[in-house]
Amino acid sequence: MSITSFVFYCFIVTFTPGPTNIVILSTVHNSGTKKAIEYTYGATIAFGLLLAASAMLNTILVTILPNILIIMQIFGSFYMLYLAYQISKMDSSKPPVNQTGTFMSGFLMQFLNPKVVVFTMTVIPTYIMPYYVSMPAVTISVIAITVIGFLAFITWVLFGTIFKAFLQKHKKIVNVMMALFLVYAAIMIWM
Repeated sequence: MSITSFVFYCFIVTFTPGPTNIVILSTVHNSGTKKAIEYTYGATIAFGLLLAASAMLNTILVTILPNILIIMQIFGSFYMLYLAYQISKMDSSKPPVNQTGTFMSGFLMQFLNPKVVVFTMTVIPTYIMPYYVSMPAVTISVIAITVIGFLAFITWVLFGTIFKAFLQKHKKIVNVMMALFLVYAAIMIWM
């Protein structure tokens, strides 16, 4: 196994902007660091569960992969468009009542996030299973990848916290930009 390729793949997929990272940044911006951390915990647990499911059910998932991808594309696209709408409509003069910054929304987002679902279904069979099949090795791999994902989420929380004053100053523009990024992500699912 090329550990360098594996690590690059994990870091590139988890640290680059995607629906979860954009919602984390938006949550910091609109609801604060504490809510973003709460969301991050939910996202991380779901990320780890998806990795574990991929590791345990890899052979079953491979046989039904096309059906899963189509369903995830549909639900994931609509969910991202819904989030984009919610973010674009946030009123900076009112305290946020948006529920996207909760543990449960972070948890559920991972199951509807095509980027995460495709990543978790490909990283284990591509980088782990061909070289390590023992339960301890696969378990350690799942934990390591989950930690990388958590570090990516926390990086986005920190970025949002550090630049919060700037983001607050340009709140409407930032909300529209975050919404447009989510719309772009939803469109790219179909390309």
